[in-house]
Amino acid sequence: MKITILEKQPDEENEIIVKCDYIDENITRLLNQFKTGRSKLSFYNDSQIILLDPKEILYFESVDDKVFAYTKDKVCESRLKLYMLEEELPKDDFFRASKAVIVNLSKLQSLSPAFGGRFEAVLQNGYKVIISRNYVAGLKSKLGL
Repeated sequence: MKITILEKQPDEENEIIVKCDYIDENITRLLNQFKTGRSKLSFYNDSQIILLDPKEILYFESVDDKVFAYTKDKVCESRLKLYMLEEELPKDDFFRASKAVIVNLSKLQSLSPAFGGRFEAVLQNGYKVIISRNYVAGLKSKLGL
């Protein structure tokens, strides 16, 4: 992707022009962020609505038909299902680790092979997440391994 920034004339208004073959998910998400100015996601903690920047989130986990977002010091519930979050989250930063977990790749501390072709990921908070063998190839590809 190429980004060009030009200075505008004093009498012109700010303008964003998108040239592409087709509008994919990434372009749609980017355009929505420009339109709404929103890059945070909403979550629930008790009776509060909490807005979190996706960069703060270590991982998401689905437990008993509820989805939780884990940060360094909070656990919040999401009203979205994992597949819906997967569409909203930046594809370069987040990775589906199993049917029940999405991991923030920038929060990985280490990876090691585990039994049965799986991997074990240790996050910055020390929590360990198992990468299902069905998702290991995708992880290796994303990390360039």
